[in-house]
Amino acid sequence: MPANRPASAQSREQSIRLFDNPVLESLSHVHPIMPLLVWLPVAAWLLVRAVTVHGIGPVGLAGIGIAGLVTWTFAEYSLHRFLFHYPAKSRLGQRFVFLFHGVHHDTPQDKTRLVMPPVGAALILGVLWLLFSSVLPHPWAEPFTAFFLLGYLVYDYIHYATHHFPMRHPLLRFLKRYHMQHHFAAEGGRFGVSSPLWDWVFGTYHPPRGR
Repeated sequence: MPANRPASAQSREQSIRLFDNPVLESLSHVHPIMPLLVWLPVAAWLLVRAVTVHGIGPVGLAGIGIAGLVTWTFAEYSLHRFLFHYPAKSRLGQRFVFLFHGVHHDTPQDKTRLVMPPVGAALILGVLWLLFSSVLPHPWAEPFTAFFLLGYLVYDYIHYATHHFPMRHPLLRFLKRYHMQHHFAAEGGRFGVSSPLWDWVFGTYHPPRGR
């Protein structure tokens, strides 16, 4: 099994080999355009069905859209804080956390590990679809899932941009500084990537320093 940490000479842009098996290793890398190619058509199809099959109008779409997007931001925060930064004690738990997120902190500029591979995302989405469709009355699960997916795509590309683009717009520049200081500042916290909303709510917000 490959080592869990890169050698000190490795740059932050280099990839760490995670698996001896070449198939598993290849699946752990993904081109950043892939989530858009996979999930945008799914979201569009669900929204078209919401309008043409279920007859949901603009007001209904706006309401369920806000719900789906806000739910995504909460999921983003919760996964990042409680799963990706889980303080595992066992070797197996530490390996799990490293595979999901620790590798990103060790090589944060690795372009092939900044977005989630579609295979893993599909498994998670399958579980979420079962949850959404059991909690939400028909036909609201479909547009809710569509907006949840759109929130995920916004997160993915904000995350990618914070690591690889200058982001000169004031709001985007704030998000870049905020996330970079999640990586490199001593305070910790700052678990929101697309929004600091839940950091404010749960007390993990720290104002980004500098300009």
